[in-house]
Amino acid sequence: MAFMTKYLLPILVVSLAYYYYSANEEFRPEMLQGKKVIVTGASKGIGREMAYHLAKMGAHVAVTARSEEGLQKVVSRCLELGAASAHYIAGTMENLTFAEQFVTKAGELMGGLDMLILNHITNSPLVFFHNDTHIVRKTMEVNFLSYVVLSVAALPMLKQSNGSIVVISSLAETAMQATSGIFIAEAAPKEDCALEIIKGAALRKEEVYYDKSIWTSLLLGNPGRRIMEFLALRKYNFDKFINN
Repeated sequence: MAFMTKYLLPILVVSLAYYYYSANEEFRPEMLQGKKVIVTGASKGIGREMAYHLAKMGAHVAVTARSEEGLQKVVSRCLELGAASAHYIAGTMENLTFAEQFVTKAGELMGGLDMLILNHITNSPLVFFHNDTHIVRKTMEVNFLSYVVLSVAALPMLKQSNGSIVVISSLAETAMQATSGIFIAEAAPKEDCALEIIKGAALRKEEVYYDKSIWTSLLLGNPGRRIMEFLALRKYNFDKFINN
């Protein structure tokens, strides 16, 4: 108990204070003006709302999803809202070749890339596993491997622009409707959630949490994990790691 009072609690307090007050820069919509941004899974839900927010801020937007009709409506609305430019390329992320070619084509259409927002996900049935490896393979391809392929394809352009990659995980309305009656929780309002993601991306935050409860940010932020990461990273010679 004495050890906790003398050492652990002060460390936790300092970590929390650093976490909440270190990022003093405020978000400004002009941060996104003229930026070239890819948004996947953008025909509906949070992806669509992120595209709309980016358009209002004057960004160049390239969107993708499986629904060509849905994407056409999104691009049309983005132009109405003031996007510097708006493009779409329809396709499925089950096709990893498409994923790679999409990034290249989007970069050509916009003349580069500043931000890659990975928002797509495949619906995974909420049932017990019954030896169906096809479902596992599809889930891994869409929810993991395509993220890797897209990121690798985007890296050369992102290095030139000092850009960033944003990965989304959410319980938005679309997901909640698909699991209605099985998973009981309140959906995050997609418009507000999308805006918070855009703000966090512009400020290059490591993590952004959107929830009504302060406990979500506190517990997911996990100051203990951050302390362990800090201590572990001190053991690496990053100059040698990067040069090699």
